[in-house]
Amino acid sequence: MSTTPAPDWITLREASERLKISEKSTRRWIADGRLRAVRIGPRMIRVDAASIAALGQPLTAS
Repeated sequence: MSTTPAPDWITLREASERLKISEKSTRRWIADGRLRAVRIGPRMIRVDAASIAALGQPLTAS
């Protein structure tokens, strides 16, 4: 039995809205490896919501 929670998969549109970027940019970020996503069928893409949260990096004072 696994203790790792199942990923929360969201649509490409939902991911774009959360990131406040275009769907084209979201697709680009997936291709670059910035976001984790899976293809379900020939046209359906789902993005791991946790990968969006992982994008945020705290800024440090320099």
